Amino acid sequence: MAVPLREQKHDVPLPQTSGGWTTILADPPWRFTNRTGKVAPEHRRLDRYATMDLAAICALPVAAVAAKNAHLYLWVPNALLPEGLEVMRSWGFRYVSNIVWAKRRKDGGPDGRGVGFYFRNVTELLLFGVRGSLRTLAPARSQVNMIETRKREHSRKPDEQYQLIEACSPGPYLELFARHPPPGWSAWGAESAPEIAPRGRQHKGYGGGPIQMPLLEPHARLAGSDAHAVAYALRDKYENGHSIRELSEESSYSITRVRGLLRMAETPLRSRGGSR
Repeated sequence: MAVPLREQKHDVPLPQTSGGWTTILADPPWRFTNRTGKVAPEHRRLDRYATMDLAAICALPVAAVAAKNAHLYLWVPNALLPEGLEVMRSWGFRYVSNIVWAKRRKDGGPDGRGVGFYFRNVTELLLFGVRGSLRTLAPARSQVNMIETRKREHSRKPDEQYQLIEACSPGPYLELFARHPPPGWSAWGAESAPEIAPRGRQHKGYGGGPIQMPLLEPHARLAGSDAHAVAYALRDKYENGHSIRELSEESSYSITRVRGLLRMAETPLRSRGGSR
């Protein structure tokens, strides 16, 4: 179910379900201000969405539609972390942890095209909050708090978030400010209806998709963040059923190198049997 909003207005009631939504995902249209308190201008060429100020986001009656025991996943820019925590409290949730989205290049290295006044941001935070008493599901016990994938349109979050959330938190699921809601989720937002094309152009080099392993000479080394990016990409494939031999053939790395990278990512290795 998708509930679209009128352009630049957020007066459509939040959807409700019997007993309340157990898991809520939200990506608010945060409004940035500069040091003088003025709203940061949006570049016309970016064709971005309308933003909301902090008070308006806090005022959304999320607590009224959430279950007594519920989970909240809240996207927040690095510069607005205090505001994100304030929104979480206003909605009736307590902060307990976070998931980091590490934005990667096609070859697995950090995507240095991010913006920032003090640092060039290559990460974004997904805050995790709990209302009442509700543990995460069993798969969360082995889920690392990081998503490593390539970025796409302005502000579009990785599709991998849905698989992670569904594995770790029970339904029913509601996404607020939805732009690309998946099947099985209820959605609320100005761009949530299937017939509405989300704003924000997809630029060259922002096509999303899996990280591709960089080609290496037999004795060449991967260093620093590049090594960790490849290590966790291999771990993800390994935990999704690929064997070490298959990873070796796919990446053109030796089996020894693949094993070393998996260990770097602290991957629980299966017992050696055949190509595993």
